[in-house]
Amino acid sequence: MSTDAAYSPARLSPFEQLRFARQIIQSEGRALGDLAARLDSGFCRAVDTVYLCCGSVIVTGIGKAGLIGQKIVATLASTGTRSHWLHPAEAVHGDLGRIHSSDVVLVLSQSGETEEVVRLLPSLADLRVPVLALTGSADSTLGRAATVVLEIGQVEEACSLGLAPSTSTTAMLALGDALALVVSRMRSFGREDFARFHPAGSLGRKLSRVEHHMRPLTRCRVARDSKTVRQVFVDLSRPGRRTGAIMLVDAEEKLSGIFTDSDLARLFERCRDREFDGPIQNVMTRGPVVVLLGTVMSEALGLMARRKISELPVVDDSGRPLGLIDVTDLVGELPGDSVTEGTCGGWPQGSTQAVSLPYRVVRKPEDDRGT
Repeated sequence: MSTDAAYSPARLSPFEQLRFARQIIQSEGRALGDLAARLDSGFCRAVDTVYLCCGSVIVTGIGKAGLIGQKIVATLASTGTRSHWLHPAEAVHGDLGRIHSSDVVLVLSQSGETEEVVRLLPSLADLRVPVLALTGSADSTLGRAATVVLEIGQVEEACSLGLAPSTSTTAMLALGDALALVVSRMRSFGREDFARFHPAGSLGRKLSRVEHHMRPLTRCRVARDSKTVRQVFVDLSRPGRRTGAIMLVDAEEKLSGIFTDSDLARLFERCRDREFDGPIQNVMTRGPVVVLLGTVMSEALGLMARRKISELPVVDDSGRPLGLIDVTDLVGELPGDSVTEGTCGGWPQGSTQAVSLPYRVVRKPEDDRGT
């Protein structure tokens, strides 16, 4: 029998597929609502146990519950709580040595009677570690042995047979997230902490500081604003890929303006040849938008997107340039026009560091540049 023939009786129309999918999601959603309503002081005791833990949270479980446990481990670790995964079958073959008396053990089992999990309980009692049970019933073997029970209840699985772990694992995941994030909130875990644990990838770059991505001053074009345009470009001629902007400083080495390659092109286009031998401060953009050293990259990227600028100077508290964020170094990271203020894990994203200080973009009426 062909594969198509074998499955043809079970085929669903697009309407039936969507109807069934919505039923599954709605069923799991109702279960989560019921779970939220049932939370009681037991959840608070579990939170306190994790918060006061001097060691690590050791998470264990088997099957689908074990997979959910591994995700909870990742959530705990990334939000400020040391945590590790322990496979229950390997635990009884030596890996129990990973558990220290200062640890807390979180055990996941919907039935609370899973053989591999129940086999661990006497050993955990011998180790005298607090046991948090994430299970369906406090009256199960696991529930009775636990220090604190996070009871999910006897949920109805969303699959058509009522057998495949679906609603129960969704509830476990949500309860694990709630435990991890409430503890994280109690630890005052902030954006800086989150960035420390997520240094890689697009997320890590956006949460890191501008000093980690800016071109240092030694790789930037910097000149006195009293020099002529011609002098500036002759003096700053150098091999290698240059930035698209020159940062201009005054006699106190403070940033006074910025002059881009586009500005130079406009002088040619408008036949303003006499400007080449006049002070560059006469044609520079005064008081450009800047960010302070220490600003997170997400703020700098958002500022560049909103102002539609390609170069963003980084300055210290006194206004002296320290480096430059160049859009050509950030391909793929610059957000679109829909950049808005938001939140991350309940903490506001807004930072007072991404500011214009006394600086602002000042354009002459005839200047419509978009760099």
